[in-house]
Amino acid sequence: MIRAVKGTRDILPAETPGWQRVEDAARRLLARYGFREIRTPAFEETQLFARSIGGETDIVSKEMYTFDDRDGSSLTLRPEATAGVARAVIEHNLAETDPILKLFMIGPMFRREQPQKGRQRQFHQINVEAFGMTRPSVDVEMIELSLALLDCCGMKEGDLFLNSVGDANCRPRYVAALREALRTEEDRLCADCRRRSETNPLRVLDCKVAADQAIIERLPRITDYLCPQCRDHFNEVRRQLDLLDVPYRLNHRLVRGLDYYTRTTFEIVARSEALGAQNSVLGGGRYDGLIKDLGGPDLAGIGFAIGMERLVLASSRVEIDEKRCDVFLVPLGAPAFDRALVAQRDLRRSGRSALIDHEARGLKAQMRKADKIGARYVALLGDNELARGVWSVRDMTDSRQEEVPEEDFVGFIERRFNG
Repeated sequence: MIRAVKGTRDILPAETPGWQRVEDAARRLLARYGFREIRTPAFEETQLFARSIGGETDIVSKEMYTFDDRDGSSLTLRPEATAGVARAVIEHNLAETDPILKLFMIGPMFRREQPQKGRQRQFHQINVEAFGMTRPSVDVEMIELSLALLDCCGMKEGDLFLNSVGDANCRPRYVAALREALRTEEDRLCADCRRRSETNPLRVLDCKVAADQAIIERLPRITDYLCPQCRDHFNEVRRQLDLLDVPYRLNHRLVRGLDYYTRTTFEIVARSEALGAQNSVLGGGRYDGLIKDLGGPDLAGIGFAIGMERLVLASSRVEIDEKRCDVFLVPLGAPAFDRALVAQRDLRRSGRSALIDHEARGLKAQMRKADKIGARYVALLGDNELARGVWSVRDMTDSRQEEVPEEDFVGFIERRFNG
């Protein structure tokens, strides 16, 4: 038997109502904040991710699904969404045509990570991006939106963590100090951190190896190296969060995993046992130089991504209507089946969901099926009903049954649902 590839999973029909609820809630809320949906290709030129994410990041060096196309070009399944959205903004001059450029995307991403609960090699994200706005109030709006989005999707308990990673003016000085400090501890670090200490020292701060934690806590903190402009920006973000009564905790180790981040970074961690160790459901921050680095205008950017697998797991249980249809039609015999086909069409045209047993099983089997799929009404049409021109309609909530003239059948169903 052929099975799903390791690190991928099928989202089965019993699960999809939860996913749809999250997606629908997100679309409604994002529209309220002025965001519009964009859909980019699932694969891009490899160079897009190498330039934007950073060649020394784990994503580019270890985790991307990259392949050669027939023309010799290198293509990569998208490991994250921001780079592709940025490419689209540049290619289609979206900043010139939209005075308030706010975009969101929902779709699958691909990374060859070790599969864990809530983490797959094909995973799904809600990505939210805003361009052309530099002031701290935009950072605060995006953070407030991220919390509102998690709340409306059903995740009621989470902690917001905040940091600043500086910019091109002040971060190099910090990276140099960090690299120097790491050299004195090199022999005591794990193999990954020894490698990262030279290639990408900021990533050491995100190490999860227990033996390294005491060393990392003693390392220099980036907030001590911020330039005046970055420090003022971060202080204003914090002031406005306090103004809006948004609780947060500072985390000097929060640097995110992508090279394009600047200044404000944030992360939301779920207080849910359902996720186990993988309890971060949302992360984001500023990336003011990304558009320019990719060949576009000098356009500021800020965004965040929500992992949908983790969000669905962490969301509080919300009662979902699992009823498959409003009316289940039970025709007994060939003449009745023809009449049922017409009735099914008319019910659907009127806006009702209707199903029929195309295998024409016996009455008991069809009634069991109607009960199993949660039909609200069962409409029976046998020889006796045909002779008298009626449907026998049973309300499955209270088992009441009554006869309805065939010409009024659709109208009767409509009246029942519309009160």
